[in-house]
Amino acid sequence: MSDQIVKIGEKIRELRTKLGMSIEDVSRQSEISAPTIAEIEGHKVSPPLGQIVSLAKSFQVPVGDILGGSADSSFCIVRSNNRESVSRFSSDMKSGGYSYEPLGHQKKNRQMEPFHVTLTPAEAPLAEPNQHAGEEILFVLTGQVEVTLSEHTDILNPGDSIYFDSNLPHVVSCHGDKPATIFAVIYAEKEMLIF
Repeated sequence: MSDQIVKIGEKIRELRTKLGMSIEDVSRQSEISAPTIAEIEGHKVSPPLGQIVSLAKSFQVPVGDILGGSADSSFCIVRSNNRESVSRFSSDMKSGGYSYEPLGHQKKNRQMEPFHVTLTPAEAPLAEPNQHAGEEILFVLTGQVEVTLSEHTDILNPGDSIYFDSNLPHVVSCHGDKPATIFAVIYAEKEMLIF
């Protein structure tokens, strides 16, 4: 189990408890099922980025508060050899998953959340689309990426990008049998940002 999974689960439980919220309260506000929240807090799953955005909104904290980092600087440099990776895989480890590295966690008052994401090949297609408030831009660095937005599916290659409203149901996954990497930026809407 990744240390980062534990940190996220513990942080979510800590925020929920501090605010006097039950798992059901958080479920209603974030539109994430109560069993999923319990699994996150119990370190059984790591939430996808979209769920982290929804949880941050329900707790009224910046996304970086859940991912860790002190957000105490007017800039943030993340050295390539000093990035912390968070893994996101299905419980059976057969479906494709991804790992992401936050790239702006020390920048205070940020309005975007940048990530370096590695997508792994899937034996079975990902079934559950993600959606949350905000906008996203994805830029493919290596490999091929399959993006499904509502009823539209497309394959992106290195150098391709896609910019979309995050409230559209979306699935981003590796296409083919080789891993892919992307640079992703999530803008979580100004009213969601707590300074």
